[in-house]
Amino acid sequence: MSNRFKPKFNIKKGDSVVVIAGDDKDLKKPRKVLEVYPDKARVLVEGVNIVTKHTKPSAKNTKGGIVKIEASVHISNVLLWDAKEGGPAKVKRTRENGKLVRISKKSGEVIK
Repeated sequence: MSNRFKPKFNIKKGDSVVVIAGDDKDLKKPRKVLEVYPDKARVLVEGVNIVTKHTKPSAKNTKGGIVKIEASVHISNVLLWDAKEGGPAKVKRTRENGKLVRISKKSGEVIK
């Protein structure tokens, strides 16, 4: 992704999100964001996009073998969870007292 016009995303580490596309699509189950990769426009979500990784034996892992880990998903495939409404919601950003705050478009509540 180009650095000239760096996109700004409304999802941060620790947020509750809902997966809206893909194999793990579930609009009723909020999940936690573990990591955000803004340069790749991807997020790592708890329990989503589980892949198997074949590892060689090393000093840390002497046995090696097959390990199941979470892979990142595109940021467009997740929406923030609105706790008041109990579902996914789009977000707008406004300034309050000189600080940018995220506000749910469904309920109008500030997302912390």
